[in-house]
Amino acid sequence: MKAIWNGHVVAESDDTVIVEGNHYFPDSVLDRACLVPSATTSFCPWKGTAHYYTLTAGGLENPDACWYYPDPKPAAMQIKGRVAFWKGVRVE
Repeated sequence: MKAIWNGHVVAESDDTVIVEGNHYFPDSVLDRACLVPSATTSFCPWKGTAHYYTLTAGGLENPDACWYYPDPKPAAMQIKGRVAFWKGVRVE
């Protein structure tokens, strides 16, 4: 699987976990040069508190387009150490 935004491969792996239709990529496969930490958080009752990254590629920014759960609840432990994408990031 590949996560692509603005023509740039942000993550690529054969090892993704699908939760609620989203592919969660291992943190280790991220192109860290494209990530800027965000102060944004959100809460899911069964997964816990999500944190976000803003993606940058080709001179453009995509705020909060990547999210992860640094300390997921027990029911979501399969996504610990993984990230997912939205906001126009193509996963194929």
